[in-house]
Amino acid sequence: MISKKLLMMLAILFGMSIAVQAQVETDTEDEVDEEDEIVVIDQSGNEEVIEFPEAMTYDLDSLLNEYMSKTYLTSNDCNMKNENPSYPTEVFIDRLSRMPTVMEMAHNNVVQNFIDRYCTRLRGTISYMLGASNFYIPIFEEALEAYQIPLELKYLPVIESALNPRAVSRVGATGLWQFMLATGKQYNLKINSLVDERRDPIKASYAAAHLLSDLYKVFGDWNLVIAAYNCGPGNVSKAIQRSGGSKDYWHIYPYLPRETRGYVPAFIAANYMMTYYSLHNICPMGSRLPAQTDTIMITRRLHLEQVSNVLGIDIEMLRALNPMYRHDIIPGDTEPYALRLPQADVNRFIEMEDAIYNYRASELLTNRAIVEVNDYTPTYYHKSKRFYKRGKKGRAGRNAKARRGGKKAKVSRRAAKSKSKGKAKGKKRRRR
Repeated sequence: MISKKLLMMLAILFGMSIAVQAQVETDTEDEVDEEDEIVVIDQSGNEEVIEFPEAMTYDLDSLLNEYMSKTYLTSNDCNMKNENPSYPTEVFIDRLSRMPTVMEMAHNNVVQNFIDRYCTRLRGTISYMLGASNFYIPIFEEALEAYQIPLELKYLPVIESALNPRAVSRVGATGLWQFMLATGKQYNLKINSLVDERRDPIKASYAAAHLLSDLYKVFGDWNLVIAAYNCGPGNVSKAIQRSGGSKDYWHIYPYLPRETRGYVPAFIAANYMMTYYSLHNICPMGSRLPAQTDTIMITRRLHLEQVSNVLGIDIEMLRALNPMYRHDIIPGDTEPYALRLPQADVNRFIEMEDAIYNYRASELLTNRAIVEVNDYTPTYYHKSKRFYKRGKKGRAGRNAKARRGGKKAKVSRRAAKSKSKGKAKGKKRRRR
């Protein structure tokens, strides 16, 4: 019998399925570029077009233009030929089966098509991901371990966001884990005009681990969990129902939304590539990311430029380490917020705290707490505004008298109205 707690969780998850589902919607099929699709031929010889995960279609040049990439990722000469060796299908099956994973890493022609795409056209993107993963993967592993869920899920952001914390999908899913706004708020991520914690690598990772754990309590299968993460638990439940009740991802496959059909194969292929990249002559980009960072709690309103100029830290580095602050402003006067700094600069911040908060505060933090209203009376004012200035002699004065007069005033007004109507009728009669 299903427990009351599980029923409540189901209701919450199904309630958010519309928000999650938005991640897989496209305006029209014509807008999908042919290079962003994979064509699979089934056993009957029929062609099936599968949409590629959006993050894996990002232009590599735009990814490399991100500050973290420009500053800390470099091409690495590892003496490998830039060519993809071919292997028989049995080799791919064997490699996938030997991966130390709890999740099922099955092989089929759909998975193989994704692996082939990663090995050829997306070699540069995989090289970038391998370099960026040195910074992000330990964060993901800590969050997943906290919720005791499979560590292979650390590669989910590879296909969700291409490991870009500022990534925004065409429908507004944001951050490394691509949370929609409603889902992010449901998992206690703060989102307002100044702060978007969907971009915070640490907080978003713990929220994603919590969501994945909740989905597993509903579906009990990790392939179904990541399908539900992409298209919403409602769509996965419908697919299960339409398939006759099967809980095998590959059995409900035809009943899922188009992009979700490619989502699990793309995830399996990503795990394969991040494990066996060297066997395909893919060289990771070199990483010079900060060896250690630390946080300090901010309890006053602070602009990143204040920190940058006083401590002499590159403003772009501060933005890269603190991507959750949308306009470089930390609203510490609302509640304490964390500022991430290279560890060597934390003590310097503490020593120079007053100087940092006071530096150009009036220029950079322009929202005023108190403002005076200009009560100057101009010599000219618009005719329609006149009654505000006439006081008791104008319309306002007449209304005030009427209010003071009570019932008598009302009666006198009615009498005046009827008298004026009578005069008007008399005039009309005379015109006739």
